[in-house]
Amino acid sequence: MAAQKINEAHEHIAKAEKCLKTSLTKWKPDYDSAASEYAKAAVAFKNAKQFEQAKDAYLKEAEYHTENKALFHAAKALEQAGMMMKDMKRMPEAVQYIEKASMMYVENGTPDTAAMALDRAGKLVEPMDVAKAVDLYQKAASVFENEDRLRQAAELLGKASRLLVRLRRLDEAAVSIQKEKNMYKEMENYPTCFKKTIAQVLVHLHRSDFVAADKCVRESYSIPGFSGSEDCIAMEQLLQGYDQQDEDQAYRVCNSPLLKYMDNDYAKLAISLRVPGGGKKKKSPTAPQGGAGGAKATEDDDDYEGGLC
Repeated sequence: MAAQKINEAHEHIAKAEKCLKTSLTKWKPDYDSAASEYAKAAVAFKNAKQFEQAKDAYLKEAEYHTENKALFHAAKALEQAGMMMKDMKRMPEAVQYIEKASMMYVENGTPDTAAMALDRAGKLVEPMDVAKAVDLYQKAASVFENEDRLRQAAELLGKASRLLVRLRRLDEAAVSIQKEKNMYKEMENYPTCFKKTIAQVLVHLHRSDFVAADKCVRESYSIPGFSGSEDCIAMEQLLQGYDQQDEDQAYRVCNSPLLKYMDNDYAKLAISLRVPGGGKKKKSPTAPQGGAGGAKATEDDDDYEGGLC
């Protein structure tokens, strides 16, 4: 079966080469037909699990579509070459081809397709290169933003912000979250703005910048519905606990369901936050997991929830 597919691929390549030949009666190469034959060859190689040769065929297809000024089809072929690299577990090269394809999509006037390609590339590379994924998500967000597609831009920026937190690039994370928040505010998605305020406060406090954290909450009072909301009260209590070095109050807020059930990267910031001059939360050394210690945590949560009523 594989041998048959490989032979089939070579037949298509032979036809493609024939299309490119010129003669006295045929002055110009037939790039369109050559590209089509290379596309068929690529599929045959792919079905035979010959990914390296499939990648080469897709690159040839892209080359001849480009010669023919068919940039959208050239970009599609480049993306497919990237997928062959992915199947060979060669992610940096896969991402390289997809990035190149995205630039072609923009040149072709199809920026949405470019942004979606960059998003796919980010997902591919995220498990092994978080910093590169951040770069790809930011580029995708920028393309969507230029097209006034704010919802998609904000979602991609959200991915970038969380990964920046994971990388402990907190200064950049703070800028990224502010940008997200501005977009959600423009879209009048106020409840999401509240969550972004919590994320900002956590990031700024981990940067030991109380003033910036406090400013984020103060600025959020102008967002409809924030003042007096659960999110607002929690942040006021957290800032008060942090400022007054009241470790118990800060601990209660950071371990409340409101913060513990945020996106994982922000939840980790919450539970690892330490107040200045404070140490780790003191727990009874004799209390087993889920025993008295667990009861105390629940009690604290209850106190906190009661404080919000």
